[in-house]
Amino acid sequence: MTLSNVNNTTAPVSPQQNARAMELSVQSTTVSAYRPWSSTGSKNFGNELYAVVCLKASAFSSLQHSLRESTRAGCDITPWSGGNSSVRGGATPLETRSQAMDVFGKGVWLVTPGFRKGTVSWPKSAPARLCHRSEAVLSRANIPDNDMLVDEYEQYNNDRTDVIVVSRSGSEEEPEPELLANDYEAMMARILPKDPDLETEAETYHTWHITDWRKLRRKEHGPIFECAGYPWRILFFPYGNHVEHASFYLEHAWEKEPPENWYACVQFALVLWNVNDPSIYVSHVATHRFNADEGDWGFTRFCELRKLFSMPWEGRGVPLVQNDEANITAYVRVVKDPTGVLWHSFQNYDSKKETGMVGLRNQGATCYLNSLLQSLYFTNAFRKAVYQIPTEDEATKDNSAWTLQRLFYSLQTSDTPVSTTELTASFGWESRQIFEQQDVQELSRKLMERLEEKMKGTPAEKALPDLFVGKTKTYISCINVDYESSRIEDFWDIQLNVRGNKTLDDSFRDYIQVETLEGENKYDAGPPYGLQDAKKGVIFESFPPVLHLHLKRFEYDIHRDAMMKLNDRHAFPMEFDASPYLSEDADRSEPWIYQLHGVLVHSGDLNAGHYYAFLKPTKDGHFYRFDDDKVIRATEKEVLEENYGGEYDFSNGSLAMRQQYARGLSTKRSMNAYMLVYIRKSRLDEVLVPITKDDVPAHLEKRLAEERAELARRKKEREEAHLYINIGVLTEESFKAHHGFDLTSVDLPPGDPALPKQYRVLRAKKVGEFAEQIAEERGLDPKQIRFWVMVNRQNKTTRPDQVIKDPEMTVEEAYNRYGTKGNPFRVWLEVGQFAPDGTIPWPDGATSVLVFLKYFDIPAQTLTGIGPVYVRKNQRVAELAPTILEKMNWPAGTEFLLFEEIKHTMVDPMKPKQTFQQSEIQDGDIITFQRVWKESELPPTALYTETRQYYDYLLNRMNVKFAPLKGSEGEEFTLTLSRKMTYDQFSKKVGEHLNVDPTHLRFSPVIASTGKPKQPIKRTTNQNLYQILNGQYGTYGYSMHRSDALYYEVLETSLSEYETKKTLKVTWLPEGIAKEQVFEVLVPRTGTVADLLAGLQKKANLDDDTIQDVRIYEAHSGKIYKELSSNFNIAGVNEFVTLYAEKIPEEELNMQEGDRVINAFSFDREPNKPHGIPFKFVVKPGEIFKETKERLSKRTGIKGKQFEKIKFAVVPRAMYSNPRYLEDDDILSDIATDPDDLLGLDHVNKNRGLWSRSESFFIK
Repeated sequence: MTLSNVNNTTAPVSPQQNARAMELSVQSTTVSAYRPWSSTGSKNFGNELYAVVCLKASAFSSLQHSLRESTRAGCDITPWSGGNSSVRGGATPLETRSQAMDVFGKGVWLVTPGFRKGTVSWPKSAPARLCHRSEAVLSRANIPDNDMLVDEYEQYNNDRTDVIVVSRSGSEEEPEPELLANDYEAMMARILPKDPDLETEAETYHTWHITDWRKLRRKEHGPIFECAGYPWRILFFPYGNHVEHASFYLEHAWEKEPPENWYACVQFALVLWNVNDPSIYVSHVATHRFNADEGDWGFTRFCELRKLFSMPWEGRGVPLVQNDEANITAYVRVVKDPTGVLWHSFQNYDSKKETGMVGLRNQGATCYLNSLLQSLYFTNAFRKAVYQIPTEDEATKDNSAWTLQRLFYSLQTSDTPVSTTELTASFGWESRQIFEQQDVQELSRKLMERLEEKMKGTPAEKALPDLFVGKTKTYISCINVDYESSRIEDFWDIQLNVRGNKTLDDSFRDYIQVETLEGENKYDAGPPYGLQDAKKGVIFESFPPVLHLHLKRFEYDIHRDAMMKLNDRHAFPMEFDASPYLSEDADRSEPWIYQLHGVLVHSGDLNAGHYYAFLKPTKDGHFYRFDDDKVIRATEKEVLEENYGGEYDFSNGSLAMRQQYARGLSTKRSMNAYMLVYIRKSRLDEVLVPITKDDVPAHLEKRLAEERAELARRKKEREEAHLYINIGVLTEESFKAHHGFDLTSVDLPPGDPALPKQYRVLRAKKVGEFAEQIAEERGLDPKQIRFWVMVNRQNKTTRPDQVIKDPEMTVEEAYNRYGTKGNPFRVWLEVGQFAPDGTIPWPDGATSVLVFLKYFDIPAQTLTGIGPVYVRKNQRVAELAPTILEKMNWPAGTEFLLFEEIKHTMVDPMKPKQTFQQSEIQDGDIITFQRVWKESELPPTALYTETRQYYDYLLNRMNVKFAPLKGSEGEEFTLTLSRKMTYDQFSKKVGEHLNVDPTHLRFSPVIASTGKPKQPIKRTTNQNLYQILNGQYGTYGYSMHRSDALYYEVLETSLSEYETKKTLKVTWLPEGIAKEQVFEVLVPRTGTVADLLAGLQKKANLDDDTIQDVRIYEAHSGKIYKELSSNFNIAGVNEFVTLYAEKIPEEELNMQEGDRVINAFSFDREPNKPHGIPFKFVVKPGEIFKETKERLSKRTGIKGKQFEKIKFAVVPRAMYSNPRYLEDDDILSDIATDPDDLLGLDHVNKNRGLWSRSESFFIK
């Protein structure tokens, strides 16, 4: 369409001036609508200009229908009113035709995009986000030509002489004929177009003439028709399927059940239309995989019932359902399933059954790890090499080689998805690493390094380099003289640029592009050649059999100051020829053709996303998608085209796509390849060598077989659990081993002798038979044994209550009668002694009571079970004395006190003169006694001198773990303390354990989420230990601190004096940057750097001559921040910097004329990834860099192979600038000419963080 300005809008306008074309252009740079709109403000849409079109109200309903279709397709557009006096100065959204008539009388506004470069007036209240392709909306609206004119708006023309008329741009084509529902072929072509990627098996259409709509049953079925040899029919709910809409579905029409494993992939449309006017219709389209479980699919809200019967359909004057009659046509196309999973719901999907392979479980955010592991697993030669690592003597779960072998063998033999928990645990990872997305390239390199170490001295020593290592040559070659400087380096993978490169070949050409050094940038070839024009570049000497290519999808965006994902299109082939990128001297005895083996994909953005892989496990097989625990066969398009990235195809008129792992809508695919795996075609048989049983280590196979047998045994136990009951048996021995409340405790650790012994007993077993089993085990006569049922009292104690007297009762009957549902079944085992006459004289329960005695030992501060005794109900409490004296072997006349342990919080003294009945003593009660001691007889450790005090301690005791703040400066230990202890009290206990003055101890809480120390705890007298440990709470009431642990540190001075000083951490560099010692120096808060130097001298044992030449400098982000003078105030030291101290080198102290100092730092591949210790270095004029490197080795303390791996570069101070790498013949003083230039040392960061995080990423 074109736009033109017309002064007389009431004049007739030809059909050629009507808005119907798909392309829009504009003749003027600024287009405005009517003046009332101009007065309300304007909105600049940058590259999009929105034109205003006037529509007659008669066209509104057709337009609304089209708008609704667009909205379903992702288009957000609303017709807005404007332009008459009633709405002057504003705009309102229009919902209905009548509303439009009320506002305008004759027409509505439609905001339509499609222009370029301009500004249009815009109502302030209008929506900012509108349909990107409204011209397509107009084309679908079926608006008659004469409805697009502004021919009756004279009242507006008084306000403005120029209005906009939308007209055709040179096209004289007649509009498309109106589509009719009874034109079945045309309708199918329009609403159910064929998918070019799917092959049609069969297609058909079928119409069901519905009569007497309102007399139909709630649910009706249409006539059966056939497609692809399968029966189909329409399922119809005339009054809606629990909604106020007619509901239509397509369903298979097998008489009973469909054949076993039957399914059909179907594209279908349902069209409901007026029997008298086929131009009146409503349609819906869907795709579905029909099977036995999902036999019908369709539309619950097909169309609102009210609109079907009473509303004139889109201005046509009649409803769609007329005289209770309508036609419903089903268009059905059955397509072939190329992968076996087309439109699969993946409910009950079995990867092993469908593909013969299994996936890996996702631990939380380990999908990146899963995709890499599957890629390595299906590189069979790698798997074979991993199996060759000797692990017989290190078959432990902290050995990553062993756990990787286990993982690979499980993938090889398991029928269900395999867990990676053991592997990540062997890496030494915590949940923090597991729930973070990591850098796959870094993970791959770390894993290779670790495995290479494990393979040293084994048959597989060279397996990994032989598989994955290629060689590059970095060179500078003179153009006019025969001179070249070069070095050969190994590579394990190649990083290729995506930005600016549309294909893989483009990226390789970019990688090896040659830079010409000429003019002011000539290369110094040394004598006798001097400065020469030269070519500088990188070329490949060889590629490995397995080529790992990392596509740089994540880049730093300088405008956003953040890392961003690059979703540009980047195509890669199934096969590519690597020979154009090899040097002329490379071995070409066999072709360098590579075949695609794997595509690792990231879907989402930098902050959130998902990883999965497409892999080709065999030489001539199919590709499969490995998506965590699912393995699915994939098509070639899914492997290639859908992972190139780039723009979506919006030929359907959609605005953008909502993507699962990316935020909001996007016009670009967020799923794209970030790593490619190619295998050299001539080495395919070697790389994909079949793995046989002989390749699997025998000890690995045996160990996993044993573990699987144990799992099977446990599974069988679980399956048979309903036949058994667990019985806990308490004995006199377990009671004597108990040192706490009650007769035992559920909180005791496994294996504690005070725990009840557990028996797994058949429910049908008789109590007498169980007694025989116990008697045989203990070497007793079954007559000596009887069981007391343990019951839970209301005071939350568990005590023996009554004897199980019937030995013929089954265990299940005993549990049902005496036990408590939902609680474990526990019994007290009583052992009787034979009388001379051979009988067991069991006490009479009517007159005697079974009680349990405990002894509180004040000097030892312990509570111990003594044993059960019987007492008579009418016996006085004091008469228990002889029994106690006898059991304790105390002399007559020994004084002691008696207490009843009623419950944890209630321990009462007993009155000696009362009877046990008066004291309300019953079976199972506990009596605790303590000996009376004089204070002078007690040791100083006797903190509690009365039974009730000790019980209070038991109630409040807790185990607290103490660890040194600096791991190397003390031991870890655990103390049992009372929650009620003050700071000074528990500090005294810690001091006693460490044998240090408690006033010199300082404590720090442990952050629960990280295990790191928080700010030290201030000494206070109004808080107890419990309050200190649980002092701060985060969201939802969870404590931010661990409630069972503290860090401690032993201070040089008392805590009170310490608080007047400041601790500074200084890293002392005695030998360049190769060695470092960290010291904490205590200085006055008002002190200077001179005080810091004095403290460092003591800590590091430096002599007076050395300290004179020591300097202190601050570093931040791996670079020198500033040097501190000796009179610099300590208060000015920033918290975020690292302090370094070093003796100034001799060459810097004795600098010659022309010498200058440059700041140096280390980085890993990119200058924005600094690491290590920065330092100062003397630059000497005219010195070739080969000699400079010798001084650098001496300055840094780095020597040998480690130094040879370092690449040196001049880096401009500006962040994210490109480094200029140095060759041996370069002269540093001539290249680093800017005072802000830095000397960069490019080498691997052994503690490199992931995704710019500070925490290091490691594999143990």
